[in-house]
Amino acid sequence: MVDLIKRNNVIQTDNAREPRWPALLSLVAAGGLYAALPRSLSVGPRWLLLVTMICLTIPSFALHMRAKYRSSQLLGYVTSAVVTAAMIISLFLLVSALPAKKEEPIILLRSAMCLWFTNIIVFATWYWRLDAGGPHGRDSEVGHRAGAFLFPQMAMPSELRQKMGNENWSPTFLDYLFLAFNTSTALSPADTAVLSRWAKCLMMVQAIVSLTIIVLLAARAINIL
Repeated sequence: MVDLIKRNNVIQTDNAREPRWPALLSLVAAGGLYAALPRSLSVGPRWLLLVTMICLTIPSFALHMRAKYRSSQLLGYVTSAVVTAAMIISLFLLVSALPAKKEEPIILLRSAMCLWFTNIIVFATWYWRLDAGGPHGRDSEVGHRAGAFLFPQMAMPSELRQKMGNENWSPTFLDYLFLAFNTSTALSPADTAVLSRWAKCLMMVQAIVSLTIIVLLAARAINIL
């Protein structure tokens, strides 16, 4: 009985330790980056995605606060899918616009940078939502022992984890954002091992998107010079 009480206390602590607002704020930021794209590289009004993100993230946060976790999770999947689709379409339009030279070089460079940052946010959100059952699934466990990614804290000996106060460590959105940033810059997960096949597939897609944008930036820079 005592062990059950301790376990519940740890779970409550984990719930408080992994807030949802960083992921929701990042999705709104992705909508803002989309609004910075020129009209020719966006589908519909440029402000549409930003408004859509706000309209989807607020109900998702409200559902989570009311303990309707399943509904909040499903709405979160919809939100991530919408911003992913918008990014892929804009990237396709950017690739098409490069040889046509319909946009000024500075606009194309700015657009490529916006899509590069959006790429990081999009895949960080997917990793955060899918790993080990998502944030709610991780909150339901004491610490983070298994998942699609092997973070450095998980590979530490139990004695070292206890000494550092990480015996009940669990990843938060910032950890997945760092993972996505490394994948977009180094085209590899850096200090985190990838264990699941779905995670490997997502990382390959993210690396391809990032590499495409980097090649576009290099090609445009060469043309400018």
